[in-house]
Amino acid sequence: MNILEEIQNCPVEWKELKDIAILKNGKDWKTLPSGEVPVYGSGGEMGEFVSEYSYDKPTVLIPRKGSISNLFYLENAFWNVDTIYYTEIDDKQIIPKYFYYYLTTIKLEEMATNPTRPSLTQAILDKVKIPIPPLEIQEKIVKILDKMTEYVTELTSELTSRKKQYSFYRDKLLSF
Repeated sequence: MNILEEIQNCPVEWKELKDIAILKNGKDWKTLPSGEVPVYGSGGEMGEFVSEYSYDKPTVLIPRKGSISNLFYLENAFWNVDTIYYTEIDDKQIIPKYFYYYLTTIKLEEMATNPTRPSLTQAILDKVKIPIPPLEIQEKIVKILDKMTEYVTELTSELTSRKKQYSFYRDKLLSF
């Protein structure tokens, strides 16, 4: 049996997000002393660094306002502001990176409560259904998706380099 067949034929239990992870609100960072801990908002890393952290274990950051489909997977300490949730994940049930990869398949924009400024509430997110295969299958899925992500990153970098090279030669060849 190949890996896809193994994954597709494994037992899966569907659980609500609230049963595998706890959403935690962010807080203001402006009164904290400067440090080395990055500050995250719904747009990502904000370029600010503080001395305290909100959480320092593998987590998925889920925006609650603004760019709500802009998910982040973090393994190191961070501070999050009030526009983004962090998740305390029950890693006995679900591998944090598997949780992240699955959440990237959900159209969070369609769950928004406000069309002009997209917002997600904890009540909405808590009800999201997550498929929970056995941990060893989750590990295999994460390994495959990590490798594919690595390939995409390499190809994107190569494409960027080739575009710059093309522009350079185009400009040189067409400047008479």
